[in-house]
Amino acid sequence: MTLPPVALVSVALHLYIGARLVPALPSLPAGVAVSALLVASAVLVPAGLMARRYLQPPAADRLTWVGMLFMGLFSSLFVLTFLRDLLLLGFAIAGDAPADLRADSAIVVLLLALGLTALGYFNARRTAAVRRVQVPLPSLDPALAGFRIVQISDIHVGPTIKQDYLQAIVERVNALDPDVIAITGDLVDGSVPELARHVAPLAGLRARHGVYFVTGNHEYYSGVHGWVAELQRLGIRVLHNEHVVLSHDGASLVLAGVTDYTAHLFDPAHRSDPAAALAGAPEGVTRVLLAHQPRTAPAAALAGFDLQISGHTHGGQFLPWSLFVPLQQPYVAGLHQLGRMRIYVSRGTGYWGPPKRVAAPSEISELLLAASG
Repeated sequence: MTLPPVALVSVALHLYIGARLVPALPSLPAGVAVSALLVASAVLVPAGLMARRYLQPPAADRLTWVGMLFMGLFSSLFVLTFLRDLLLLGFAIAGDAPADLRADSAIVVLLLALGLTALGYFNARRTAAVRRVQVPLPSLDPALAGFRIVQISDIHVGPTIKQDYLQAIVERVNALDPDVIAITGDLVDGSVPELARHVAPLAGLRARHGVYFVTGNHEYYSGVHGWVAELQRLGIRVLHNEHVVLSHDGASLVLAGVTDYTAHLFDPAHRSDPAAALAGAPEGVTRVLLAHQPRTAPAAALAGFDLQISGHTHGGQFLPWSLFVPLQQPYVAGLHQLGRMRIYVSRGTGYWGPPKRVAAPSEISELLLAASG
């Protein structure tokens, strides 16, 4: 029987960790315990990734849970083991390594990996904190000063995120009494029949001018047409390369939304098009775009938007992924500017894969529009 590629990669990387750490441990029982942990991880990480291919919920969800926990631990072990090797190499070149460096550094790697995994689990599983950001925009109508857009993004309802997790987010969002609620994609990882009851709390979202959604790449992995229909059934407006004009205290604001940057790869009719989203929009009013991926920004700026609100990046979520996100996306988190357009990128309200966030806390973004002169 041939092992799947993901299993072969898992075995190879775990063998690297074991070969570098286990011989350095100061006692046989410690070596046996760590070896057993690595064997379990090498098996459970790919099993968790492939669980839904071979099993049905709830068994698939349970295996995914275990596999993702081990993936989080493995990621820290791999990065720290590699950094330890660089440290040992440096001392070897210098020729003055402390006598116990190999054993002590191996223990530190193991303890630090366990600690980061525990901390990351707490950060991922807690309800996201509110991050309030003032967004200065040129020529904003004074009547729109203080207009509040509350953004949630990248929740990834699926094997490890269920109804209770989402319900807590809904309650925290509603407590902010927003003018608009924006859901900027990657809401789900699974089909409508599988996850509809877990997404149902979204029907309870309340905002003065409504709740709006744009697709992320994960909606296209999960049956986008079914999810668009389901969200509309829940009372959420899905913006598909289109806009609405909101009237607020005598002023107007254009709120537009585009499909995911890669949507055309799944359905040619879903190609992301910021210019089309503005077709027929009134001139001289503030224009806000909801777009899942930050790399929509150049097209959005060219189309004439004042603000783009995005997610997708998770702020990197944890090492080593935080090293790779900037290679794909022009902005990773926070408020940025491209020409005259502002871009706000959420670090996400949930998480993907391992229940782990380190140095990239989840957030419910409360964006307050302000005049910039």
